[in-house]
Amino acid sequence: MRLPDDNFLIQVVEEPTRKSTFLDLVQTNKEALVEDMKVGGRLGCSDHEMVEFKILCGGNRAISRIKTWDFRRANFGLFKELLGGVLWVQKEDEGQCGAAAE
Repeated sequence: MRLPDDNFLIQVVEEPTRKSTFLDLVQTNKEALVEDMKVGGRLGCSDHEMVEFKILCGGNRAISRIKTWDFRRANFGLFKELLGGVLWVQKEDEGQCGAAAE
């Protein structure tokens, strides 16, 4: 199977899940994100083995020192009101709009 290798994915299931065939796949780009992989047992009348695993997340997030604006908290009504109060004029020589000098 070349597609996972071409996209830097790792196949985590290492045992067949239906008779001697690997039909159920668990792929990740970081092997440390998947833990306690178990293949075995059946659910109901299925002829597939169950695949159980834990997905590890959170924990070791790097703290960024880059400041960013939180636009979800922005007051766009005030912004629109402030821009509406600007006297906009057309510059004849360049055909562009700009704020009038006060």
